[in-house]
Amino acid sequence: MLLCASLPGLCHQNMLVGGAVKELSAAMASLNVYSRCDFDGRVGCWIGNEKGRWNKLAAASTMSPKKRRLSISPLASSALAETRYTSRAEFYQEVLNDARKKFTQEISFQAKDKDISLAKALLFVASEDEAFMAFNREMDAQSLQNERRSASLPSQTTEWTSVEDMPLAGKKLNEWMVELDVIAREVEAELVSREIGCDLIEVLDAVNMVLFNSRGFKRSSVLVDSKCAYMHSVLRSGHCSAILLSVIYIEVCRRLNLTIVGSPVGEDFLIWPQTGNPEELFKVISGHSLFGIVNGKCVDDPRAKASDINSNSLPGLELATNRDIIGIALANLVRLHWKRASRANHGLMLTSPLRSVDHADDKSSKTNCLNVPLLRPQDLRLAIMASERLLILQPHNWALRRDHGMMLYYSREYEEAVQELSICMAFVPEEEAEVLEPFVEKLHLLRVESSWKFQGKKGHLTVS
Repeated sequence: MLLCASLPGLCHQNMLVGGAVKELSAAMASLNVYSRCDFDGRVGCWIGNEKGRWNKLAAASTMSPKKRRLSISPLASSALAETRYTSRAEFYQEVLNDARKKFTQEISFQAKDKDISLAKALLFVASEDEAFMAFNREMDAQSLQNERRSASLPSQTTEWTSVEDMPLAGKKLNEWMVELDVIAREVEAELVSREIGCDLIEVLDAVNMVLFNSRGFKRSSVLVDSKCAYMHSVLRSGHCSAILLSVIYIEVCRRLNLTIVGSPVGEDFLIWPQTGNPEELFKVISGHSLFGIVNGKCVDDPRAKASDINSNSLPGLELATNRDIIGIALANLVRLHWKRASRANHGLMLTSPLRSVDHADDKSSKTNCLNVPLLRPQDLRLAIMASERLLILQPHNWALRRDHGMMLYYSREYEEAVQELSICMAFVPEEEAEVLEPFVEKLHLLRVESSWKFQGKKGHLTVS
């Protein structure tokens, strides 16, 4: 049934309520509105008595009821928006926490490194970030609707029982895992068509054929697009960072019972199969070696350290663990989102405020050094989230903790920044502690000031 009602004292603006009486009542109750609501003589109304109790009156209309455009008064709109914000925030908070919990379980130090699924761990990363961005998109749409005083009631939104059920570019997490199984089966089909057995070089050639020719995977030399940094986006588009292409290569070969190992060399991450005959990886055929095809142009670039690797030096490289590989992917996310967040502040570095305070000559200049520049909040939050996961992997890395504390400072989360930087000071070399100490002292002052200045203001979603 459609009910026409208006909040008292608000110019008697009519409001259509269809199937949302409980939400309206809750919104009114939150505003302490219990007086009489207008009745327009058509379909019915709610009347509040002097004791604050509600009685439902039915009224027969002699006119055919007409649907009206919804006109929500500003106060009622604000109350309904606040209720909706709280509900959606709580839902997305659960999704964020679930994704972080399952990521932590996947990379747990109680598990053997070989049992960690690189793809699953990075898909949990993508799920958490996507949930955060989805919440922001919903709230932006809701704010736009409120500003325009739109006639439509809040649209139905989908909820999921777990992070595994949340869609990532149209597929659930497990469906993206299946996509890797599909690629492996395509490689097997390629081998069958060639009537090839288990020769290492031929298997790798078949993997290269499927990934680079059939599937069209391309390595991005410079990471500027976030779509190249998330597992589901990479599997969908084929455009990826070097580390995620390595992850896909490792995961596909694992399904073929072929072990691929890797090692960071300079700015690059190189992968190759475990073999007792590394010379065959560097044998040049048709202008390219198998090692070069797998790892891209960096092995032929004289400016890159990867170009120095050959069959003699390859066995001496320190192999990365699965946790190391996940850490490299997360570090890439931190760098990517920090660059995007600070785009309007050319040349701004995470540690810039530390050097400024350290070299300030007087009190006023020190204070000015703590003027926090405005950054893009969503990208800054995504960088912080990636940094949090990185610290789960490397909790005793003081440089990571320092950078994390600085990002919290840029986010104006001064209390948390003080806490992280204070912990960091217990591990840093003496010269770094001397730089951090005056900055942390100034942060204490900002923390006290912000504790009353921003009291009662709504915060953002964080993983708890």
